Amino acid sequence: MDLGIDLATDWSAAGEAELADIVELRRAIHADPEIGLQCPRTTEKLKAALAGLPLEYRDSGSTSGFIAILRGGNDNGRTVLLRGDMDALPMQEETGLAFASQVPGAMHACGHDAHSAMLVGAARALCARRDRLSGTVVFMFQPGEEGYHGARFMIEDGLLDAPRPEAAFALHILPNAPAGLVCSRPGALLASTDALNITVRGKGGHAAMPHDGIDPIPVACEIVTALSAFVARQIPVTDPAVLSITQINAGSAYNIVPDEVKLKGTLRTLSNTTRTRAREGLTRIAEHIALAHGCTAEVVIDDGYPVTMNDPRALGLLRGVTEKLGGEAAWHSMAAPIMGGEDFSYVLREIPGAMAFIGVAAEGTDPATNPPLHNTRMTIAEAVMARGVAIHCAVAEQFLDNGLG
Repeated sequence: MDLGIDLATDWSAAGEAELADIVELRRAIHADPEIGLQCPRTTEKLKAALAGLPLEYRDSGSTSGFIAILRGGNDNGRTVLLRGDMDALPMQEETGLAFASQVPGAMHACGHDAHSAMLVGAARALCARRDRLSGTVVFMFQPGEEGYHGARFMIEDGLLDAPRPEAAFALHILPNAPAGLVCSRPGALLASTDALNITVRGKGGHAAMPHDGIDPIPVACEIVTALSAFVARQIPVTDPAVLSITQINAGSAYNIVPDEVKLKGTLRTLSNTTRTRAREGLTRIAEHIALAHGCTAEVVIDDGYPVTMNDPRALGLLRGVTEKLGGEAAWHSMAAPIMGGEDFSYVLREIPGAMAFIGVAAEGTDPATNPPLHNTRMTIAEAVMARGVAIHCAVAEQFLDNGLG
């Protein structure tokens, strides 16, 4: 890593110079959150903040997302992608902030307002230094991360082509880490996120005479218990899975045996091998237990996000940049993955790259007890966004100069 002290100082200063504007942008987005694949008001705010810059735009046909392309002064053929998501969550904000959500039932509780604002700051700073960039930077502004597969739709729209990036990077805020601390790991960072739907069908009747029907409720309960044993005994702890049944719905009255029971849940894994093994195993168990009791079980698994896999070379570049900007103490190597999911995984499935978390716990607070992501009281230390801008910029420049090595 040859990011010299002068360049590190320059990018840090560039981040600080953008801070006031991106805080204002972040607050405007925060107060006006949008959910899903269509976030037109957010897109309008982002494009307005980028107006006048030497950028080329390509819009997503199936979402409100877009990419902005910056071509550097020296073209060595390399292209790097930086990503920021823009959608909010369906929850009611309870922070009491002056710029709290004005949209009932919608809140930026996962930091996407900060992610997109930091990416705007990086675009502005990199455009100001365009002449020294030796390649192309693609800024990916993406809606629909919260369960809507926005990255996949944008990829299917062809937005990773022409120009085709050779590396991709993203930052995600983390309210349970000290302000400015950057955390990540090579390999699996986040899990795949499949959704389970199991319908157990029997034969309903009078609850006083269950022998005249086939009660699906105890069968469904046996399936739930067996699935726990399956994960504990047939999935290796070195390549784990989390299988949680989170909903059980059946019946209409205390004296009626229902015809069916619906189970819902989630399956999280850290490799395609365990993902396939777990999906096959849970289907087999549900179907055969039901059959043993004279019932049937229909198993439908909705594909969720893939595993988020960090390329070790890309992560090394990201770590080197972070330590040049903030010292060795600015980086923390995570011991284990997080079983949450991220649709940046679709990008990393196509292109080598890395994602990292950046701590945003306010000074004087205990990160461990801060309201976490997806909490109605989640807040961030906005000053950290300057560090995020600097990291984006330095990562882009270093990749364009040196590649992944």
